[in-house]
Amino acid sequence: MLAEPDHRFVLSNLGRYTDVVRLKGGRPLTVRFIEPKDSDALLFYFRSMSRQSRYNRLMGAASELPLSELDKALHIGEGSRFAVVAEMKIDGVDTIVGESRYSYDAETQNTEFGLSIGDAWQGQGIGTAMLSNLECRSAALGALRLFGETFRNNDQMIALARKAGYIFAAAPSDWRLTRFEKPLYRATEIPCESWKQAATAGWMPNEALLAAR
Repeated sequence: MLAEPDHRFVLSNLGRYTDVVRLKGGRPLTVRFIEPKDSDALLFYFRSMSRQSRYNRLMGAASELPLSELDKALHIGEGSRFAVVAEMKIDGVDTIVGESRYSYDAETQNTEFGLSIGDAWQGQGIGTAMLSNLECRSAALGALRLFGETFRNNDQMIALARKAGYIFAAAPSDWRLTRFEKPLYRATEIPCESWKQAATAGWMPNEALLAAR
C-alpha cells in the first residue's frame, strides 16, 4: 500500500518563508522559495554559469537547466521537494546570485541538497549564508541530518562544506563523488521563517521543539 502524501509541505503564500540574512560587511541577502515568476531569471542564471560550475551543479554536461528540473523546482513542497533562490540588489535590480534545491525523506529524517553560487558572486560569503539557512529550513521539516554529494574535484563545494563542519565519506552511488553530511541538532540555533512557521503550525517533532526552547 502506498503511503499517504504528506500535505504539510505543499505550501501557500510562499513569501512568508522569506529570510533576509547579512553577508560580510552587512550587505543583505534574501533567501526565498522559487516562484513561477522566477522561471526566466532562473534559466538565465544557469546559462550565465561557467561550463564547469554548471557541470558540477547538474552532475553532467548541459547548456542550461533542463525544463523538467525547472518544473520540479517550481512545485514547492510536492514530494517533499523544495527550491530556494538567493537574491541581492545589483544596480538596483533583484538578481539571483545562488540557488539550492533540497528534498526531505520522512522515513530516514534526512534532507538531501544541492547548491550553487553564481561565478561572479563567489567568495562573498553567500554560500556560507545559504548553507546555514538551508540547515534551519531542513530542521523545520523534522530532518535530523543534512547531506549532499558532489564531484571529488569540486573544490569550492568541498571547501564550503568542510568550513561548515560537514563530515566526508565516499558516496555509495558513484565512485566519482564524495558525500558530506551534518547532524542538525545545532540548526535550532539559527533563526529562519520556516522554523517559526513550522513551530506555529505544529509540524516539528517534540524533540525538535524541546531543542528550540
